[in-house]
Amino acid sequence: MSDALLSASKLTQRFGGLTAVDRVSIALERGAIHALIGPNGAGKSTLINLLAGELEPSEGTISFRGQLVSTGSSSRMAHLGIGRSFQRSNVFAEFTSFENCRLAAQARLQRPWALHERALGCLQSKDAAERALATVGLSERRDVPANALSHGERRALEIAMCLASDPQVLLLDEPLAGMGAEESQRVLQLLRDLKRERAILLVEHDMDAVFAVADVITVMADGVVLASGSPESVRGDAAVREAYLGEAL
Repeated sequence: MSDALLSASKLTQRFGGLTAVDRVSIALERGAIHALIGPNGAGKSTLINLLAGELEPSEGTISFRGQLVSTGSSSRMAHLGIGRSFQRSNVFAEFTSFENCRLAAQARLQRPWALHERALGCLQSKDAAERALATVGLSERRDVPANALSHGERRALEIAMCLASDPQVLLLDEPLAGMGAEESQRVLQLLRDLKRERAILLVEHDMDAVFAVADVITVMADGVVLASGSPESVRGDAAVREAYLGEAL
């Protein structure tokens, strides 16, 4: 995995007597969509929270571009270049699409020395917001409040907010949830375009989408990795079929 941007070794997360993630290792490479699948309660969201710095692991290490990084700090991970979205919509409902993206960009482009400059005057944040909206196809909706967007547009806005901070790694937790077929296809094409310069971790329950877009798939169940590899190898894994995919695949 010579081009891994973000990797984890033997990550373990315990909550009292429950082990939610058990010695999981994973590597996210530039130019690849790495799908993380498994039944509810498998530990997928906990793993994303660990990788995003929102939890301090009980054991294990995380590396960014080959260098060990301190964990348990989401702001530090964001500044390194790691962006994430959430299962539930995480936007400022009353703010416009542009304002949501501008605030996301500003969070990373902090300028504490500019004490007398209004935040609204930061051209870097504005440019980053405009680029992010253009990338996800929301430029024409830039002045629309988030609560007036369709569900699919709000999910696209969340990805734009991630992009506004110029991340090298995207951690996306069920970005297709609640979308129709046409909206899902647009997001899948967006992910294919975004992976060229980034590493993407995709948690998703839509198996048709996963197998259509993923370069690598890791399957979790009960906090452990059942299998990891190409879509073809995962599809044919007997343990995975029994635990999650079912005989239909």
